[in-house]
Amino acid sequence: MIGLNANDKEWLSGVIGKITAKMDWVSEKSRNKIPYTTVEGTHDDRGADNPTGTDTDGINWWTNGFWGGMMWLMHHETGNEKYKDIAQISEGLLDRCFEQFYGLHHDVGFMWLPTSVANYKVTKNAESRKRALHAANLLAGRFNLAGGFIRAWNDLEKSDTRGWAIIDCMLNIPLLYWASEETGDPRFKQIAMKHADTAMTAFVRPDGSVNHIVEFDPFGGGVVKTYGGQGYEEGSSWTRGQAWGLYGFMMSYIHTGKPEYLDTAKRIAHYFMANIPESGIIPVDFRQPKEPRREDDTAAAIAACGLIEIAKAVGPFEKDAYIDAALKLLKTLGESRIDWTRDSDCMLRYGSGAYYAKAHHHPIIYGDYYFMEAVFKLKGDDLYLW
Repeated sequence: MIGLNANDKEWLSGVIGKITAKMDWVSEKSRNKIPYTTVEGTHDDRGADNPTGTDTDGINWWTNGFWGGMMWLMHHETGNEKYKDIAQISEGLLDRCFEQFYGLHHDVGFMWLPTSVANYKVTKNAESRKRALHAANLLAGRFNLAGGFIRAWNDLEKSDTRGWAIIDCMLNIPLLYWASEETGDPRFKQIAMKHADTAMTAFVRPDGSVNHIVEFDPFGGGVVKTYGGQGYEEGSSWTRGQAWGLYGFMMSYIHTGKPEYLDTAKRIAHYFMANIPESGIIPVDFRQPKEPRREDDTAAAIAACGLIEIAKAVGPFEKDAYIDAALKLLKTLGESRIDWTRDSDCMLRYGSGAYYAKAHHHPIIYGDYYFMEAVFKLKGDDLYLW
C-alpha cells in the first residue's frame, strides 16, 4: 500500500470487498453488454446491433472500452477467469467499429487500451495486439502536422472541427506510446509527445486550469480560439477536463520521463486540490454558479487516479498531500455517492456528461471504472492499463 495508516488500510480493504461483491453479480448480469449508463437500475447496451456505421452513440461510442477494462481489473484482483471471458466478449464486439470505420475518431485510445491492449498485456493474445495496433494507426492518422495536434471529433452538424483538439485526448495518446514500445517504431511516440507539448501551451493556463476545446488553424497552425465545451462557459474550469489533464500529463510522464509533463500534471493537480469543496463533492465546473448545483462524481474518480500516480513520482515529503486529496475524494464517493446494493447495476450515481447536458446526476460507466482503478492503485499491486 502507498503509505496508508491503519484506518485508511481498513477503509480500503472494506471498499475492495464491496467492489468485489458487487462486480461478482453485475458482471454475470451484463456479461454480453457494453454498458454506458443504467435505465431504471439496469445497464443499457451500446453494443447492441446497429447497422448504421456512422452511429457514434452505439457501438462506436467513446466509452465502450471501460466495461472491458473493469473486467480486466477484476481478473487481476481476483484471478477469476470469468472476468477475462467477459472482457473478451466486449473486445470482440468492437470489431464492428473497424468494419464500419466512419464512426471512429480520436477516442480509439479510450476504446482499445482497456480492452485489446489490456488483453495483450495479460495473455499475449495475437489478435488483441493486431486490434490495438490498428487502432493506434487510426489515431496517428489524425495528427495535424501544421498545428502539432491530434484532431478531435469528425465533422459535426453545425461546426467545422478540422482544427479542433480537446484535453480529453491526453488519455488517448498512451495508445501511441504503447505502439512505439511494442513495435520499436518511434513515430507513434513522436506524435504523442508533439500533441502533449502542444497541449501544455495551448490548453493549460498559468493557474493550472485548462481549456476543454482549442481550435487551431488546420492549414497553417496556431490557436484560433478556445471553447467552453462541456463546461460552464469559455474560460471556465470543467472539472472532468481538469481531471483528464491532471491524469493525462502523468501518463505522458510515465511513458517518457519528460519532467515538464510531471510539472504540468502537478500544476493542474494543485489547482484541482485547491478547489475541492469541504464536502469533497466535485461540481461539473469549478467556476459554475452556485445554483443550479450540478455535480460530477466521475471527475473525482479520474482525478484521484492522477493524484495517486503523482504521489508515486514525487519525493516522500510531497506525496502525502496528493494521497490525502485522493483519499478525500474516494472516501466521499465510497461513503455517500455509491449504490452498493442490487437495486442498480452501477456504482457511482452522480455523473454529469456536461454542464448543459439534458440530464444530470446519473450513472456513467467510466465513473465506476476510474473509481475501481483508483482504489486498486491504493492497494499497490494494480494492473496499469494506460
